[in-house]
Amino acid sequence: MWARYYRRWAEVTLANMDPKFVELMPPLRRLVPPAKVLDKHVYSPWTEGRLDALLKDSEIDTLVVTGGETDVCVLATVLGAIDRGFRLVLVTDALCSSSDKTHDALMELYHSRFSQQVEAATVQQVLEGWH
Repeated sequence: MWARYYRRWAEVTLANMDPKFVELMPPLRRLVPPAKVLDKHVYSPWTEGRLDALLKDSEIDTLVVTGGETDVCVLATVLGAIDRGFRLVLVTDALCSSSDKTHDALMELYHSRFSQQVEAATVQQVLEGWH
């Protein structure tokens, strides 16, 4: 199915796009190291196992989630984090999707169905509460 997907969306493959589009922006790139970057090849960051290992080795118990495609990659990240028992903070004004309709639906889902497992916060609230 991935081959079919990439035939349809060939312009988003590394073979066809400018590599600068997948690099970290300079303000973030300056933070690596000590920050770490894990590239993923599928929707979920959990599938390949590297994220699990990194988080376990670092004794991390809380994830702050931002990102693109609220209804795809973010959803896969959120569900995997819930399954693994992480405290999860979803930064509501640092999410986006190519579909407003499904973005809004997923935001409602995160707030209602997962309200006991997902904390919602704005960027400002996260920065004010950072220790």
